[in-house]
Amino acid sequence: MKFLLCCAVVFHQKGSTIINLRSEIHSHVCASPNEMLKLCVPSFLYTIQNNLLYLALTNLDAATYQILYQLKILTTALFSATMLGRRFSKTKWASLVVLTAGVALVQISGSSDHDGGGEDEDKNRLAGLFAVLCAACTSGFSGVYFEKILKGSDTSVWIRNIQMGIPSMMIALATVFLHDAEEVERKGFFVGYSPMVVLVITVQAVGGLIVAVVVKYADNVLKVFATSFSILLSCLISALFFDFRPNFKFLVGASLVILSTAMYSKPEKKRGLARRGHVLPISHGTRKTSS
Repeated sequence: MKFLLCCAVVFHQKGSTIINLRSEIHSHVCASPNEMLKLCVPSFLYTIQNNLLYLALTNLDAATYQILYQLKILTTALFSATMLGRRFSKTKWASLVVLTAGVALVQISGSSDHDGGGEDEDKNRLAGLFAVLCAACTSGFSGVYFEKILKGSDTSVWIRNIQMGIPSMMIALATVFLHDAEEVERKGFFVGYSPMVVLVITVQAVGGLIVAVVVKYADNVLKVFATSFSILLSCLISALFFDFRPNFKFLVGASLVILSTAMYSKPEKKRGLARRGHVLPISHGTRKTSS
């Protein structure tokens, strides 16, 4: 879906002609094997990440999953510091500590959609936690890697998504036919694609493109922190439609996660900036300062 949307945007940008679209894709895909090879890394990681998130959602309630997944803020910050050479202020590092504490509280709270808890439920929750942790690591690395590629060239974000979408589709198709070849042969490839499933796919595709634009013109850590506000919405929807009952530890942990967002968004003092040098910006992309 995302691949088709990006093709539609490029088609419009190139005069709405098939010839120009084909020429653009050929020059950036077939004639750029090195670029395609570099983008195979985030493509592979994003494919794994999506499957890990499905596993996590299967074993965790929506609100708990949403809060635990905010660990990607921590992994994104660590990869930004190591791969992009970014420097963070003490306040931002403190916000990451607060975030980690909040996520830990949510995990030990044991909140779930069910009142009872058995051995099978504990194992499922552990599997969900493991899946979220792995997804947070792949999200942090692939997001920063993709940001580095985006800001290191003049290629549009739409072309980059087309380049990344091709290996992603190949990997996903190979996985489908390796594990579900018999079912696909019997029932067809599009079995189970209900209107709700199509809606979810569309929302995910559009959301992914919005994220890519934010990464292009802001920064990856800011993008990830912005998603923390969805925690409130997830908790509210879970309480209204899934009989979700958060306990005290869960509420404290969720509050700490939201607090970490506010701490990160706090503007830095100019004196502190001059003394420490470059600090990751709040609302603008990374800029080089002239000496």
